Amino acid sequence: MKNKFLLSIALLCLFVSVSYAQLSMPHNGGSKKASVSELIGLTKITIDYDRPAVRGREGKVWGTNLAHFGFIDQGYGTSKAAPWRAGANENTVITFSSDVKVGGKSLAAGKYGLFMAVMSESEIIVIFSKDNQSWGSYYYDPAKDALRITTKPSKSETSQEFLRYEFAEQTENSATVVLAWEKWRIPFKIEADVVNNVINSMREELKGDKGFSWQAWHQAANYCLQNNTNLEEALTWAEGSISGQYIGEENFTTLSTKAMIFSKLNKQSEADALMKKALPFGKVTEVHAYGRQLISQKKGAEALEVFKMNAQKNPNNWTTTLGLARGFSAVGDYKNALKNAKLALTQGVPDEQNKKSIQEMIQKLGENKDIN
Repeated sequence: MKNKFLLSIALLCLFVSVSYAQLSMPHNGGSKKASVSELIGLTKITIDYDRPAVRGREGKVWGTNLAHFGFIDQGYGTSKAAPWRAGANENTVITFSSDVKVGGKSLAAGKYGLFMAVMSESEIIVIFSKDNQSWGSYYYDPAKDALRITTKPSKSETSQEFLRYEFAEQTENSATVVLAWEKWRIPFKIEADVVNNVINSMREELKGDKGFSWQAWHQAANYCLQNNTNLEEALTWAEGSISGQYIGEENFTTLSTKAMIFSKLNKQSEADALMKKALPFGKVTEVHAYGRQLISQKKGAEALEVFKMNAQKNPNNWTTTLGLARGFSAVGDYKNALKNAKLALTQGVPDEQNKKSIQEMIQKLGENKDIN
């Protein structure tokens, strides 16, 4: 009897706990929950917000209780001068994974409550608050402002039914966040220091498992080379790709990258010595590309020597023969350039596009014109 009683109590407790369990349900009410993210380089920007709808209230959204103007006492909470919540329900929250500039002003990485004070149809104050967990703007405290900027809204002919945040005017280093609702569009520009963020990220990643390969150290050095920045540290990373303990490897890629960094640092004798060491490791296309790089630097004589070495090492190859044509052309020897261009055309050029290109070179050289 006692056991049956205990079993009944256990089943009753289970029933009570199950009866209060909350199943996953779609958000109800007049607004929709949404989240939108974008990357500027490695900087991730995320906006979490609720989307109120116009619902036939065109012309009755802005300057009303839906999106009030200025700083007002909403009759609830502690704030007596609250801005608009820039959405619906709880805080609209914007998160930055690294430091940014908003409207030209610095803002540290972190999570912020996003508010807007619509001062007029031509002036809106955008507020980034350290308080990101309150409901709406009922507890807004200006002492917690991390940043304020001023922006100007624009009007569109078509109405946006549900409030929406989007990223527009994107560039390599920036994007403009736009709040679109009804016929208003409210923008603010975000900028990130992409290059420095990447460099800082690489410093940390090279300390972990990604640093156990010469490719990672080369990738870091080459990024700095391509962006012409942080070259002294890049030189250290380049050396790590060549002689790093257990992982370093001497090849054309590692040696030539370090040589090019030397060149950027105006250490040309070191660069030349290292390239001389790198060239025997190079594949046909790698050496050919280096020769063309020398031509672009107006070093025609040096380029010709590189093309000659490539052709001697890889004879009867249309790429190396064409390299000779480019090299001779770079020093003004159009006769030998024309001879090699014609020869390259007979050495198995693989596609019509390259054949057409060589034929155009032959025509130019016949007119004593440089093909580079």
